[in-house]
Amino acid sequence: MESIYYVLTYACHRKCKHCYDTRFRPYVRDELKAVIGEGIDNHRRIIANLPDSMSYLDPAHPKTDGSPSKRTGRIIMAGGELLIDPVRETLLYPAMDAVQEKYGHGGARISLQTTGDVVTPEILHELRERGVWMIAVASLDDYHVGMEGEKRIAFVEKLTSMFKAAGFEEAPDPASGRDHLTEDGPFYVFFGAQPGKWIAELWPRGRAWENGLSTATMETNFCSRWSGARNFLNHGFAGSEVAIEPNGDVFPCCLKTKLPLGNLTEESLVGILESLKGHPVFEALNAGDPLHMGESMGWGEEAFSAASHTTTPKGEPYANLCIGCDRFHEEMLGPVIRAVRERRLSLADVG
Repeated sequence: MESIYYVLTYACHRKCKHCYDTRFRPYVRDELKAVIGEGIDNHRRIIANLPDSMSYLDPAHPKTDGSPSKRTGRIIMAGGELLIDPVRETLLYPAMDAVQEKYGHGGARISLQTTGDVVTPEILHELRERGVWMIAVASLDDYHVGMEGEKRIAFVEKLTSMFKAAGFEEAPDPASGRDHLTEDGPFYVFFGAQPGKWIAELWPRGRAWENGLSTATMETNFCSRWSGARNFLNHGFAGSEVAIEPNGDVFPCCLKTKLPLGNLTEESLVGILESLKGHPVFEALNAGDPLHMGESMGWGEEAFSAASHTTTPKGEPYANLCIGCDRFHEEMLGPVIRAVRERRLSLADVG
């Protein structure tokens, strides 16, 4: 696949008001041990059930004979915050090692997402030793305490100096003519929920929803954007991405549909995706067209649009396709997903 977004743990040192999942927060004592333990217990089985190869074909970058070029996909490891002390040594590094064991050096690019404020030169050295390809600092917005406005300038300067000293290079702008997806790195990049960015409107999820921060409308189709469901079924080709939770649940988008597609502690990712191909609901999601995902089950465009309207926890009217998708999953799709899973398992037993 081109990309797998793998949340290893919900443990974080922050509790940001715009976070898309309320489970991302600080934990203490036994609760912390349990939340990290979930990732420790499951990561090897999850990684074992990832595709045998992380290479993919990219028709947008053809070879001289016109055939699609072959590229190396990336596994984005995220939290929470993976670089805090209780997580880094016990979960992140073993997970990185497991990826290297499965795919070999260069067989999969490991990207790490972090808030950046716990990065040290020592940690950068350890990450390079384990073959990290990119570090994405995902905190450059006014929602992260301490990163508001010009406060970000000193933070970016400090981290940039640290990255360069450790041998990291800033990910090049595609307009420069360089294609860093074909390069070994290591790279660093900064981003956040800034105006004009792909996540600027904020998903109607988690604390962003509880705090009334999402500005998405019915015209905001997160499903058709990167990290939405678009192309999730097209494993082996550019544009394919899925999201994984610490317990192994797999979803077609980072926002996470109301129900998971399957669980990677029990089944292979490719097997799950293959079982969904051809089904009108999942093909609509794969096309980035949630508005029409329910047509084969009696939920036409009018019904789906009506289901996409709701009221925020602050009592304000709100409408977005993600709301309709949630309701369709709750009211209609549960039995379908269960039936597809039971068929997969029965065929596996026969095999």
